This record gives sequence, structure tokens and C-alpha cells, in this order.
Amino acid sequence: QVQLVESGGGVVQAGGSLRLDCAASGFTFSSYNLAWFRQEPGKEREFVAGINWSGTMTHYGDSEKGRFTISRDNAKNTVYLQMNSLKPEDTAVYYCAADGSGNYPRTGTYAYSYWGQGTQVTVSS
Repeated sequence: QVQLVESGGGVVQAGGSLRLDCAASGFTFSSYNLAWFRQEPGKEREFVAGINWSGTMTHYGDSEKGRFTISRDNAKNTVYLQMNSLKPEDTAVYYCAADGSGNYPRTGTYAYSYWGQGTQVTVSS
């Protein structure tokens, strides 16, 4: 059974930091490209950051460049999102996702076959 389980969300003041973890099971993690998306109420899910299967390539949405860092540990079947200098507009539910197509980079939600349940991040001003 495929599972992606996010953790690490919470409430933080503007300018603070959080690290999100996503633990995976039930598929060959090291063969999948991974990504983080986020979604605000009433809005579409948007791409935040992506990383290729080996961890050698990363890419980010425009608003996250320089503040967020995606990484992965294939030995632990876990992908991370380090978020620094958080802003109130970063408030959203954050989801991790896995894509086994082999194509990289991909920023559309359609590209990802496995999804976690999401974790809430709230940044207070």
C-alpha cells in the first residue's frame, strides 16, 4: 500500500522557519521524482519545489526561490522541505507528491500519481 505521510507543519511567526518531512512507503522511493505543493482555501494547488530521483537536481516556484530548500534521503525514504523567512502568504496546506514517469522537471499536479494527506502551515504576521 502506497503511503506518503507529511509532518512538521504548525504555526510560526513571520520570519521564522519550519521543516516539513514526508515519509514514504509502498513503492520504490529512490526511482521517483518528488515534489511539494501547497493549497490555500478556494485556490488551486500550486507547485512549490521539486527534486529528481537522485537528489542531484532541484527546482522551485518563483516565490520560494532562495527561501525554501527541498532535499531527500533515499535511505530513509523521506523528502524534506526546509522553509526559511516565512511570510503570511506562505500559509497553506502543504502536500508531498511522487512521480514515477522519469520525466523531470514537472510542475503540474497531473504529473504526480501519489499524494500525501497534507500538513497545515500557518504563518502569523
